[in-house]
Amino acid sequence: MANLTNGNYEQLVEQITDLVLTRLDDDYCPTFCRADVERIVDAGAERIGIVLGETATAHDWASLIDHTLLKPESSENDIRHLCDEAAKYGFASVCVNPTWVKKASEFLEGSGVPVCTVIGFPLGATLPDVKAYETRRAIFNGAKEVDMVINVGALKSGDDCTVEDDIRAVAEAAHENNVLCKVIIETALLTDEEKVRACLASKNAGADFVKTSTGFAKGGATVEDVNLMRRTVGHSLGVKASGGVKGIDDARAMFEAGATRIGASVGVKIAQEASGIKSNIVAGSY
Repeated sequence: MANLTNGNYEQLVEQITDLVLTRLDDDYCPTFCRADVERIVDAGAERIGIVLGETATAHDWASLIDHTLLKPESSENDIRHLCDEAAKYGFASVCVNPTWVKKASEFLEGSGVPVCTVIGFPLGATLPDVKAYETRRAIFNGAKEVDMVINVGALKSGDDCTVEDDIRAVAEAAHENNVLCKVIIETALLTDEEKVRACLASKNAGADFVKTSTGFAKGGATVEDVNLMRRTVGHSLGVKASGGVKGIDDARAMFEAGATRIGASVGVKIAQEASGIKSNIVAGSY
């Protein structure tokens, strides 16, 4: 897969998409089949365009990174430190577990950095109404963005209707409060066909982003997956690369492949490396 060219990838995506769409007849998945997979989702999406030219600064890079800390052993001091770094560097958000949303919101008050949290994390195996409640509860505590995990088992069982309904429950709960909804499809557990179907379900359900990974599965973001996801969703949704981004080179590769947001626990390292490295990414339309 790593040796595929952009041309080969485009052909691969077209073939997979054609295969998926031919399977989506009325008996297979009525709700999903009637959806227009080419429609442009207009659900308050706030996609971030890539404008990282030769004069890109550390702040430019930081503004595209969700500064992340999701370890179960994280303490209040760890969260405070994360928020201090986010305010200093100007990250796109801090991403923390729901239990820390209220504290993180307090720590970041007045900084302009929003709090992102995770829903149904990390397995995605809770019920849609539970995910919707978790979303509303997190928003009540101050979350401005939510990253939800899909029902991976339903997707692998071919039940795309359940996957789409699951995403829609969270997207609607988020959008009624003007909050961004990102959908974690957990690429490491999926075939390329399943990745395409997950992206289409996210698009149909009104999500704002598709995201590669939780960081808790057997693998994280890859350039190939980001490329595939971008080609599948087109320009309608953002693409977030998360898991395994270890520095500026990884971040640059993800953006060149089509990512518009990076989720990383090494955001400070990326920003510091960027301060001494000029980006070769030109203004894009993602």
